[in-house]
Amino acid sequence: MHRPKLLAALALVAGLVLSAGAAAAAEPENTLVITLPSGEVEVALRPDLAPRHVAQIKALAREGAYDNVAFHRVIGGFMAQTGDVAFGDMQDGFDAARVGTGGSQRGSLPAEFSDVPFTRGVVGMARSQSPDSANSQFFIMLAPARHLDGQYTVVGEVVAGMEHVDRIAKGDAARNGIVAEPDRMLDVRVAADDQ
Repeated sequence: MHRPKLLAALALVAGLVLSAGAAAAAEPENTLVITLPSGEVEVALRPDLAPRHVAQIKALAREGAYDNVAFHRVIGGFMAQTGDVAFGDMQDGFDAARVGTGGSQRGSLPAEFSDVPFTRGVVGMARSQSPDSANSQFFIMLAPARHLDGQYTVVGEVVAGMEHVDRIAKGDAARNGIVAEPDRMLDVRVAADDQ
């Protein structure tokens, strides 16, 4: 098999595995519901891939830590980043100089890298240069970015509402996607808590 055909076949198989895993993880306890200004987004969390990261995200959601937090860095054709619970809360005004540098009081997590590719709709954990520095921030892929594969922890996949993610205000490319007037997550909850 020629290399391009082999790579295409491997990407297809990886996509099918991710979709199957996301469908299996979509029970209410592992479904994160993010309310955006234009509607709800459902994320099938993947505790099978990243149990510590998923547990932290669910704990933060249940605390209300993600409510009113800005999508502070959004790059069209790449990803939308949010989850800075220290500086991204819109209630006290948006601090563009500090947002993106904070996290929660829960501490950083050791990397839980996997072979799942970063394709459109995949949710990954943001981190600093250290692989073991993810805390509360995460990003949603707007398009595939294979250079992230195996370098960041995959925590889930958008299974409904991707059209709302596409509507999130984009940032200034000259400022690495920093958004001057960002959209925010109005409410973030675990679907099981609705029952």
